[in-house]
Amino acid sequence: MTTIRTLLLVPALLASFACDASAEVDEATRKAVIAELGAKMNEFYVFPDKARLVAERLNAREQSGAYRSATDLTAFAAMLTEDLRQPTNDKHLGVRYRAAPIPPDSGSKGPTPEQEHEFGNFLKSRNYDIRKVETLPGNIGYIDLRSFAPVKAARPALGAMMNLVADTDALIVDLRHNGGGDPHTVAFMSSYLFDKRTYLNNMYWREGNRTDAFWTEEDLPGKKFGGSKKVYVLTSKKTFSGAEEFSYNLQQLRRGVIVGETTGGGAHPGGVHRIHQHLGAFIPMGRAINPISKTNWEGTGVVPDVKVDAEDALRTAERLALTELLKSPSDDEHAQRLRKRLDELK
Repeated sequence: MTTIRTLLLVPALLASFACDASAEVDEATRKAVIAELGAKMNEFYVFPDKARLVAERLNAREQSGAYRSATDLTAFAAMLTEDLRQPTNDKHLGVRYRAAPIPPDSGSKGPTPEQEHEFGNFLKSRNYDIRKVETLPGNIGYIDLRSFAPVKAARPALGAMMNLVADTDALIVDLRHNGGGDPHTVAFMSSYLFDKRTYLNNMYWREGNRTDAFWTEEDLPGKKFGGSKKVYVLTSKKTFSGAEEFSYNLQQLRRGVIVGETTGGGAHPGGVHRIHQHLGAFIPMGRAINPISKTNWEGTGVVPDVKVDAEDALRTAERLALTELLKSPSDDEHAQRLRKRLDELK
């Protein structure tokens, strides 16, 4: 098995597979790709019964000539993605073209050292998708995070990010453009928002029929934001996967106020599998099971506590935070500053 990466990260990871052009597709290539994709689905997809339906659909579509209109691998990948999702409604499922050849099956269940190095450099070049960290008027911390990069690589950067907002009086975490990431990173970042060890989520994996429990960590670099100050999480229709887990966990634990739009609705972690030297298929191999709701956000998305258009979410969250802080200002001067900023936002 060649699994490039096992994450809740889909858009950010698979974006690195995209390109402007791809090779032509002949009949032999179509048949080989469909056979390999069907086999991978049957072996790894978290729902075996749905995997069989998908494999049957792919074969039927090929026999009907539906894929003959695919002029290149990019178009073929798009058609395959549609046929993976139609019977499953699983937005994580997808096939992408990659210009650089994907290494053949190494027999390893994890990435090779070369793949680890390549992916580490890719994450570093994006500064682990930390787009902005600042203090807004009223001493409100603000973080704009575009993915939950693997904690093994991103821990120092994310720890520094959380330390910069540790002494703010309220925190806004902007996930409106966050496509997901590593569940261990979700747990790591969440750890800064609780005073004691807290049960966050479960991940069930088809392989081994096992369930992994995710808790907050106690041994963290730097200072915690803590469990008493208000946290607001901004969401949009683009918020997906691991970003949804972060939002959903905080909502279920009543630790954060979700502000914005209902999220994309993807709760199935998995990995990228080689189905052709230039095609990788993301196949979910597990599913989230929240310990409180006993379910997850798959298909439904995370429904915000305060529903507003994504473009209005930050301003709305600022107003909510300032209004809350005005309930217990440190002194009259502090109250005056908070009211001034609140008036500006109105």
